[in-house]
Amino acid sequence: MSQGISYAVELVLCIDQTGSMHSIIDRVKEHALSFSTDLSKALADKGKEIDTLKVRVIGFRDYYYDGSDSMMMSDFFKLPDDNSKFQDFVRGLHPTGGGDEPESGLESLAYAIKSPWSLSGAKNRQVIVVWTDASAHPLEASSAAGLSGYPTDLPRDFDGLTDWWEGQTHMNASAKRLILFTPDAAGWSDIAANWEQTIHLASEAGGGLSEMEYATILDVIANSV
Repeated sequence: MSQGISYAVELVLCIDQTGSMHSIIDRVKEHALSFSTDLSKALADKGKEIDTLKVRVIGFRDYYYDGSDSMMMSDFFKLPDDNSKFQDFVRGLHPTGGGDEPESGLESLAYAIKSPWSLSGAKNRQVIVVWTDASAHPLEASSAAGLSGYPTDLPRDFDGLTDWWEGQTHMNASAKRLILFTPDAAGWSDIAANWEQTIHLASEAGGGLSEMEYATILDVIANSV
């Protein structure tokens, strides 16, 4: 039964697009066109409604191995109006590369935090979802490595990234939510233990998130709104 509460939601999906992630990428591709309808239904089942839904996608790999191909970012798509553009972008995600086990997930999260969020007001939500089956390279190691193509506009260490999340420069403190479908491993375990407004569903390292069902993903997002 609806509570009569409507929300404006901006959602950033950070998706590990290295080789082991083919199953979750295929699942996102499969459901891209119906995503806004499915999420609206999941929210309605919890007595919530969406006035506006915008979705941005960030596909990431590993700056140590993939260089300039490590980050693939879209603008915000307004769904369902931009369903076809959203689907086209998601279709462009290809699970390949990655090199060693840690990936550039924290860089992806930093880009998500500094997204061009536009919604304001009491009934809005700014939600970041991260999907990966790998640990994360520490930002301080990456920024000091002199890697070709490595971004210079991101925090240089984990404390700096924490300041971005805890501050109000980039996101609305009361509206922000972070959902981690990640292993209990370097980077992610520290975030899960210390960051506010965060939900962590631990995945099996190297498992490709095969156990993460689409309905579970929708339910967790809906619960966070």
